[in-house]
Amino acid sequence: MAAVKPQTVDIAYGKGHLRVHLPQNARATVVRKVPIPPVADPGAAIREALDHPIQARSFRELARGRRSACILICDITRPVPNHLFLRPMIKELLAAGMPADKIRVLVATGLHRPNEGAELAEVVGDPWVLEKVRVENHFARNDADHVDLGFTKGRNTPIKIDRRFVEADLRIATGLVEPHFMAGYSGGRKVVSPGVAHADTIRTFHNAQFLENPLARQGNLEGNPLHEEQLEILQRIGEAYAMNTVIDEARALVFASFGEIVASHAAAVRFVRGATEIPVPRRFKTVVTSCAGYPLDKTYYQTVKGMLAPLDILEPGGTLIVASECSEGFGSREFRTSQARMIGLGPEAYLAEIRPKPFADIDAWQTEAQLKPMRQGRIQLYSSGLGPEDRALTGVESVDSVDEAVRSSVERSGDPEVAFVPEGPYVVPCYAGR
Repeated sequence: MAAVKPQTVDIAYGKGHLRVHLPQNARATVVRKVPIPPVADPGAAIREALDHPIQARSFRELARGRRSACILICDITRPVPNHLFLRPMIKELLAAGMPADKIRVLVATGLHRPNEGAELAEVVGDPWVLEKVRVENHFARNDADHVDLGFTKGRNTPIKIDRRFVEADLRIATGLVEPHFMAGYSGGRKVVSPGVAHADTIRTFHNAQFLENPLARQGNLEGNPLHEEQLEILQRIGEAYAMNTVIDEARALVFASFGEIVASHAAAVRFVRGATEIPVPRRFKTVVTSCAGYPLDKTYYQTVKGMLAPLDILEPGGTLIVASECSEGFGSREFRTSQARMIGLGPEAYLAEIRPKPFADIDAWQTEAQLKPMRQGRIQLYSSGLGPEDRALTGVESVDSVDEAVRSSVERSGDPEVAFVPEGPYVVPCYAGR
């Protein structure tokens, strides 16, 4: 975190940055991750993680004698450096004698759309992988694709997981470990569920009983109901491993851990927590943030995550200004329907309607999540990718200039101090004045 003289601040936007000019009387506090130097040799870092796993044998030993493997990767919404680790893992499996047609890379889409064509090539990041093994998408609504493992004992969540993962002899999840608005931190167990879970499992995870639980929040795993359910689902599935990565603002690798899926994820969380949870000594009446740029800010659906991350430092009744390109527009048809319903009923009536549902309506959870910042302050959105009809469906105030929105907020509040969180939901500002 750094205080700077009033001038300009760059925030993540699309594939670049948006430069924000502060009014002459304003002073900026910029909240960033603690700087972590990128690893000098990413390939060597991945090799080290595979050779010396956490609570597991080396990858070479794990591959020996296995009949089949399923490697989960995140979809286009996560900038995971798949190009660094997929080829080394697949080469090791082939060297161990596993036939190429028994190795499957499965895109953990959850209920997102599939990644295909050039987009799939971008996600995988290595043409060699696409040529050597099968790369397929998960489809959460295809009943026949899933194995029914019953229900969790904790909260009676249905456990239905993609059979390509469950039935594989060697199960590997891969992903990015970063703050998550509901699961505490992404990666590890989250790539399995909801990543390759059935719609029934996903819709249960996202019902109001989970989302309104105060422990289901960014940066928190202790007592987090979603995290606890995910761990129980892993126990039901059985042996699984994970490659966890952490990247900096420039998308360079700063950390990698491989090993038993729970233990290796916990190690990555310990590493990233100190860099992303940033104490801030005061709250602000004006906060400016982003949705972390491409690929997370491709839709308004994902933009809601940017609204949630800085709430701890937003003064109640203050103004939160979010910049998100939304290059692909609004989001799914179901999300549009949910937003229209919320606007028609009003926030409180909408929440009362969805609260008793055991299965959340698809993508309605992001509408419910948006209610939290709306309850706390005035939310303003800058987006070059949304037309008038889409802007009306956001339920928040659209602005044509971040500069002007900042100036107006400073004048309204009478407070010249402005907080900037340039990397959006990848940073968790924590009010330290309690």
